[in-house]
Amino acid sequence: MSHISHLKSDNTMNAIKETHFNFEGQTAFYKGKVRDVYTIKDKYLVMVVSDRISAFDVVLPEPIPYKGQVLNQIAAKFLKATSDIVPNWVINIPDPSVTIGRICEPFKVEMVIRGYLAGHAAREYAAGKRTLCGVTLPEGLKENDKLPEPIITPTTKAAIGHDEDISREDILAKGIVSKQDYEQLEAYTRALFARGTEIAAAQGLILVDTKYEFGKVDGTIYLIDEIHTPDSSRYFYSEGYEERQQHGEQQKQLSKEFVRRWLIENGFQGKDGQTVPEMTPEKVESISERYIELYERITGEKFVKPEGDNVLNRVEGAIKSALATL
Repeated sequence: MSHISHLKSDNTMNAIKETHFNFEGQTAFYKGKVRDVYTIKDKYLVMVVSDRISAFDVVLPEPIPYKGQVLNQIAAKFLKATSDIVPNWVINIPDPSVTIGRICEPFKVEMVIRGYLAGHAAREYAAGKRTLCGVTLPEGLKENDKLPEPIITPTTKAAIGHDEDISREDILAKGIVSKQDYEQLEAYTRALFARGTEIAAAQGLILVDTKYEFGKVDGTIYLIDEIHTPDSSRYFYSEGYEERQQHGEQQKQLSKEFVRRWLIENGFQGKDGQTVPEMTPEKVESISERYIELYERITGEKFVKPEGDNVLNRVEGAIKSALATL
C-alpha cells in the first residue's frame, strides 16, 4: 500500500493523459487535442474529456489534473440548464470526466456569438474591418465594449488547419446548411446565449462570446459538444467592468487566457523552433487550481474531487456499466 500512497502525491497519477480502452461494440476511436472519443455500434459516442491541455494549437507535455472533469461538468450543467431551449446529444454522464451521447451528423459550421468586441473580433476591428461575417459594426468601438446587440459570426469547421470566418449569405449560397435549418440554428444560438448571459450574471460574470455546435439525427436538430466552458467561451468579471473600460484597462477574464499569457511570457506561441517552457509540478498544480477556481466561479458549486487512486480504472468501469444499460 505504501507504494500507492507515495504515487498518489504525484500529480500525473490522478490525471488522464490518454486512454486506450476497448469496449464491447466499439466501431471507431478518435483522439482529439483534448478528448478521446469512442464510437459504439455506430450509434453512440463515449467522450472522455482528458486532462490534456492545448494552447496555440499545441498539446502541452503535461496533463492538468481535474481539468477534464472541470470542462465535462460545466458542460453537463449548462446542457441540462438549456435542454428546454434545444434538445442535446447527452444520454448519460457516468463519470465526472465522461459523457455518453447519441451520434449526430454535425453541421459544417460553428455558431459563434459575440456580445462584446473582444478577441478575434477586436483584432479584426483594430485592423480597420467594419464588417465581420457579413455583419456591419458601428464606428467608435473600443476593445471589450458591449456591442449594440449580440452578433452571430459563424466559422466553417475545418478538418485540418484553422476554422475560417464565413457569412450567413455564403453559408446559404454554398448550400452548407439549408435556409430552414440555418434560421433554426440562429434562433437557438440567440436563445442559448441569452440563457448563458443570465446564468453568468447571477455569478457576477459577463458571458462575452461563445460558440455552439449543432448536429442532426432523424430530422431533429441537437446541441452537441460542450457549452459555456472556459475553453469554448470568454467571461469577464462584472465587478469593475465599467471602470476598466473607462480607463482603457484590460478586463479581468475568466478563461484559459492565463495559460496563454504564461506561455507568451516564456517565449512560446506555437511557432517553429519554439519550445514549451518547463511545466514543473508546482506550475501544473497552479494551473489545476485555477481550473477548479473557474469551475466554482462559473457554476457557483463546490468542486468535488473523485475518490480512488486509479483514475483510468474508475473511468473504464463507469463506462462499461453505463454501456451495459443502453
